[in-house]
Amino acid sequence: MTFDALTLFGLVTLSVMLVFYAYEDKSHWCVFGFMVSCALASVYAFLQGTWPFGVVEIFWTLVAFKRWRDRVHSDSSVGA
Repeated sequence: MTFDALTLFGLVTLSVMLVFYAYEDKSHWCVFGFMVSCALASVYAFLQGTWPFGVVEIFWTLVAFKRWRDRVHSDSSVGA
């Protein structure tokens, strides 16, 4: 089995996405990390030629952005 650079990029991106997803409840930074890794997974999918997966990952990125924004807002209002 050989790995080219694109396959390695995808493996790392999806692994990081899974880790951030598992720890989302810990911090809004984990939600942010999940959002960024979703965007990178979308880039990977388009580069790989699997555009349906890339489109789905764009939507996951938008959902994660909304959750991150809401979480930052709720975290800042707790301290006020």
